Amino acid sequence: MAKISKRYKKAMDGLDRDKAYSVEEAVKLVKARATAKFDETIELSLNLGVDPRHADQMVRGVVNLPNGTGRTLRVGVFARGAKADEAKAAGADVVGAEDLVEKVQAGNIDFDRCIATPDMMPLVGRLGKVLGPRGMMPNPKIGTVTMDVTNAIKGAKGGSVEFRVEKAGIVQAGVGKASFSEDKLVANVKALADAVAKAKPAGAKGTYIQRVAVSSTMGPGVKVEPSTLLN
Repeated sequence: MAKISKRYKKAMDGLDRDKAYSVEEAVKLVKARATAKFDETIELSLNLGVDPRHADQMVRGVVNLPNGTGRTLRVGVFARGAKADEAKAAGADVVGAEDLVEKVQAGNIDFDRCIATPDMMPLVGRLGKVLGPRGMMPNPKIGTVTMDVTNAIKGAKGGSVEFRVEKAGIVQAGVGKASFSEDKLVANVKALADAVAKAKPAGAKGTYIQRVAVSSTMGPGVKVEPSTLLN
């Protein structure tokens, strides 16, 4: 059995693990317990009433958090010609076509988010085994296969978050940093929860959002009452 550290025991002090708090209370508790020596990421986890093994119960999408994520993402763009020039002007960190495909195939992935123009997808499709497991494969459903590379890059760098349900029916994503104010974190949490709610698949039956928790990188999770998340 893993040994519980003194720091974690202290973080648990005054926290009722069986209680579901309002989103405002939960954020306040998590923020107060984020005492690591670095700026911890605040994460939202939602247990959904879906079975991702069925195509009609897949949940995925992208949301622009109103207060950003607090992270600086490196953006890679697969494009040619004028669109490649546009991507560079918009602030893309890596831009290329066949040359970039070769680099990725060799294991050199110098970006956190990947965008591609539609004409590049026959080439990018070869990278499915490399980018797919990392959740980085461009997809038109989440706006990463597009001719509007400028807005896609600005969204990626400005606070857009991709979400996708895992095998266990869980959606988990970062919603900011512990240094954010409580109001900003609450707004980001609600924005992500609202986007997941709107992405409810047709095949989902019964209660869709079943359990919710907020946590920090090094801190304990705090349960959230789902009804306090949605406007």
